[in-house]
Amino acid sequence: MAGDKGGVGGAEYYDRIGLVVGLEIHQQLATGRKLFCGCRQGVGEEEEDGGGAGADPAGGFARALRASKSETGRYDPAAVFESGKAATITYKRGAAGTSCLVEEDDEPPHDLDGEALRTSLIVAAALGSRAFRELFPMRKMVIDGSNTSGFQRTILVAQGGSLAVGGSAEGEKEGGGPVGVQSICLEEDAARLLGGGRGGRGGAREYCLDRLGVPLVEIALEPTRASPGRTRTIAVSLGRLLRASGRVARGIGTIRQDVNVSVGGGPVVEVKGVQQLDQLEKVVAFEARRQDGLNAIAGRLRAEGGPGGERGGGGRFASADVTDAMGGCASKIVKKAIAGGGRIVAVRAAGFAGMLGYEPHEGVRLGREVAQAVRPYGIGGVFHTDELPAYGISAGDVEAASRAAGAGPGDALLLLAAPPAVAAAAAGQVIARLEQALLGAPAETRQAQPDGTTTYLRPRPGPARMYPETDIPPVMVTGGDLDEAAAAAPPPWEDLVAGLAERLGLNAQLAEQALDSGRAALLERVCADRRVPPNFAASSICSTLASLQKKDGLDAGRLPDSEIAETFAMLADGRITKEAVAIIFEKIMAGESEAAGDAAGGQGPAGDDEISRIIDEVVAERGDYIDKAGERAAKPLMGAAMARLRGRARGGDVSRMLDDKIRARLAARDGKDKSA
Repeated sequence: MAGDKGGVGGAEYYDRIGLVVGLEIHQQLATGRKLFCGCRQGVGEEEEDGGGAGADPAGGFARALRASKSETGRYDPAAVFESGKAATITYKRGAAGTSCLVEEDDEPPHDLDGEALRTSLIVAAALGSRAFRELFPMRKMVIDGSNTSGFQRTILVAQGGSLAVGGSAEGEKEGGGPVGVQSICLEEDAARLLGGGRGGRGGAREYCLDRLGVPLVEIALEPTRASPGRTRTIAVSLGRLLRASGRVARGIGTIRQDVNVSVGGGPVVEVKGVQQLDQLEKVVAFEARRQDGLNAIAGRLRAEGGPGGERGGGGRFASADVTDAMGGCASKIVKKAIAGGGRIVAVRAAGFAGMLGYEPHEGVRLGREVAQAVRPYGIGGVFHTDELPAYGISAGDVEAASRAAGAGPGDALLLLAAPPAVAAAAAGQVIARLEQALLGAPAETRQAQPDGTTTYLRPRPGPARMYPETDIPPVMVTGGDLDEAAAAAPPPWEDLVAGLAERLGLNAQLAEQALDSGRAALLERVCADRRVPPNFAASSICSTLASLQKKDGLDAGRLPDSEIAETFAMLADGRITKEAVAIIFEKIMAGESEAAGDAAGGQGPAGDDEISRIIDEVVAERGDYIDKAGERAAKPLMGAAMARLRGRARGGDVSRMLDDKIRARLAARDGKDKSA
């Protein structure tokens, strides 16, 4: 993050605004099966790319979901919001064996997977949480289409406990002790979105059922005062604890983080769908600035009028249909909307002139907030008078719309183009958002974006979202189950790091990287007889793979542990050189080979004669450069020689031979010069 102390973005800034963060981690469990049926886990490569190529071509079906009242007789606001989008939802069953009638909601759930329950109890034991002796499955209402039934099954397993933060070789970057644990739940993962998005009214969405029902452990941590960097450290510590159990899935999409953010004791904003640690840090920083900025806007509005004053209070917001007044507008958006039978609606905000474009922090504007609030209605954005005339809307158009809406010189006017069916509701949403602007940042659910910003998703859910699951009886947890879980709980992270470092003779940092990679057991297997140097193996498994994965077209998912082990076995037997290891990894990750043996074809060690011949070619081609640079030419020519040898020779051998040949050429040149 930019800066560790001082202004916006620094630790002092986050402390000054009272930033509070609460993490929720959703981690898939590596049980091999789903939570309430025997279907296997696993998403095919083609489906992960979003195309659904691996799905059953005859497996499509459609569903319509609607919100229903909870047992309290109330509707959940988030469910009502999603239900109101009235989207067409279709599903694909996915590859054979990854879904059944349970996922289609055409058959009751089977028994709870015992292995998933054991894992959740082990996690609870590792966090010092108090597990309940009787577990009651619940239904959590979800109407966005990601569950065919309209709900997600979830079980509260434990409460309380704490997470130790830091204490590893990486070190504690910021102060702060352990973080409390609110709850640990066992629940089903959602279906995987193939297309259509979750925003907008009407339209269509398509999901695949291969991920629906995969067991997740959800860990909700207590809210804590934390900067973005500290939040990342907390997430790293929790992720390490889960990986140390050896019972969780690995890879992109297997762990998702929701983060609850508030500033200054204000309402909580939940941000969904954070996948990467870098993204998490950026999201927390953005949300802190956004909420602080919205509070600054509210303060300015109140200072210049306040509730009941010129800028606030009842009657300050009103909407009007200004389609006729905008009939001659040259804007393509306006013209297209009118031609298609849509309406142009103006919202008047008394005394708001200059406030929609006001930017207390970079990228934080009330106009942007309003535009996001209407996107769920299928409206791409909102024009407002702080930015007009522009976009084909002339000063005359603004004047005509202002007259029709009764807006005066100190008022702001917002214009939106909408289908008749949603125009009134969208205008109401704009007014609601402007009313909220007088109070500051609202409580809502937002979606994390890849760049670390967030966008409006839906209202926060309420207590009416949860109700009992009637198809599954309570699950009993015995004292023996708890004793077994306590015995299987992983040791503290620092003990794991120290143990691996001692066993293999690694430094603490490299041991920690190996554990973070999830391949520490593989590393120990590879180095068991010490024929492969542990430091080289650890560096290859951690740093080399990480570097290769950053290249376009390379996927570490194509490189299984078995082929990594085979590569090191070939190295131990002398069939390849150290330099060939990265080349073999790259070929498999690129999809050029499936097995290490195939990728090693032509990678056997080169003999001295072949090495000498290739170096002679390089020296001859770069002779002029050698004559100019002298012995300094060795380093650039080393790269050229190694590139031609493609890992078939040890770097030390090539370097010595190249140095000898460069010196020989220079000596011969000097001899000719003297004789001349």
